[in-house]
Amino acid sequence: MKLSYRLRFPRAPGIIRAGLAVLTLSLLAGPAGAQGDEAAAGFQGYLQYLAAKARAEGVREETIASVMTGLTENPRVIALDRAQPGTSSSIPAFAGYRRTHVDAARISGGRRQYLAAADKLAAIEQRYGVPPKIVLAIWGHETNYGSYTGDFDLARSLATLAYEGRRRALFAEEFIALLKMVDRGVPRSKLVGSWAGAFGNPQFLPSVYLRVAQDGDGDGFADIWASKPDTLASIANYFRDAGWRAGEPWGVAADVTLPLDRPALGTALASPRCPQVFARHSRWKTVREWKTLGVMPRASTLADDTLASLLEPDGPGQTAYLLTGNYRVILDYNCSNLYALSVGLLADEIAR
Repeated sequence: MKLSYRLRFPRAPGIIRAGLAVLTLSLLAGPAGAQGDEAAAGFQGYLQYLAAKARAEGVREETIASVMTGLTENPRVIALDRAQPGTSSSIPAFAGYRRTHVDAARISGGRRQYLAAADKLAAIEQRYGVPPKIVLAIWGHETNYGSYTGDFDLARSLATLAYEGRRRALFAEEFIALLKMVDRGVPRSKLVGSWAGAFGNPQFLPSVYLRVAQDGDGDGFADIWASKPDTLASIANYFRDAGWRAGEPWGVAADVTLPLDRPALGTALASPRCPQVFARHSRWKTVREWKTLGVMPRASTLADDTLASLLEPDGPGQTAYLLTGNYRVILDYNCSNLYALSVGLLADEIAR
């Protein structure tokens, strides 16, 4: 809502009326204006800290100026960040999540992309060892095959998130990585994406782009915004870099046909990353051992000597999953069992 003030001083000379108007407006807006000026000065001061840090890491002065000039804090980004759910002991049901993420539109879209880029995907699998269905499932899950990639200015979002301080170390490093992308020749106009700093078809953060982005079409630029070959090669390279083992499925749905001593099957390992996610996985056993315990795979995609962990996302009596080490690679992309299971299942549907 916009407020409009119409101020009149009919009995005073013109210059006095003008002076009184300025004084009145300053009294109306003074404290808020001062607070706004103070906040803006704090943000600009923090930008100078980031600029100094970037210089120390070799970023060119020209790049720093081109990205930082005119940069302001984005209150919308702060609001979105603070609206994120906190740590909760309740776990959403996977069944509902699956319905909205392994849906007919994503499945058919993935199959169309498979047919349209079959030769390129085969070459990517040959080079990186990652099956096309997994690459496409990530692309489909992240941006629905490029249909939405975000329109926030990345520099403004990342600087705002770093200044806010909730995850300062992460976003300060990502802001400097963004500057390094510009140093490498990425146009400033490309630097738009989600409010949280991810961008392009695969929704990489800047540090991820610097580490794994690939030039899949040979034009000298890893264009994960507009180039399908670059997008697919970059996702595959991410998975190879994270330890994907060629030829091993991510997992398989299973039925628990005998009573299980679930507490005895729990893992004794505490993961330093996403501990709640990994705590839901059982200890490792071979598929043969799981069969002996009455956990029966619904498909013969896993060899009997494959090590797998058991996950029952919606609890006993519902569909269970035997998961391989490659499932952990999907978790590296996004540490959520709901996400990783839906990517694996979408991949299987795309290839069906």
